[in-house]
Amino acid sequence: MAIPSLAATSYAAAQKLIEAGSASAPSSSGFSDLVKQSIAAFDGQAKMADQQMSNAISGHVDYVSAVTAVAETETAVETLVAVRDKVIAAYDDIMRMTV
Repeated sequence: MAIPSLAATSYAAAQKLIEAGSASAPSSSGFSDLVKQSIAAFDGQAKMADQQMSNAISGHVDYVSAVTAVAETETAVETLVAVRDKVIAAYDDIMRMTV
């Protein structure tokens, strides 16, 4: 199951940023690095699901593995979209603030 590994990768990246932030001055690219790593992990998950489906079509892997990989990718997409929506909502809230 790749979703736990996707979550673990994102968590490890967040921990590194927290540890680096407490040891030195905050980095301006900390959040962007976290987003890039999470997207890279998602991209790896999507490529693995695509490979599983290709193998299933050619008969080299069982269909349960292929369907599981696609379902995990679907969950990852839903999570990515939910996070994107939260970021956009937070940005909108910030833009509405009066100074």
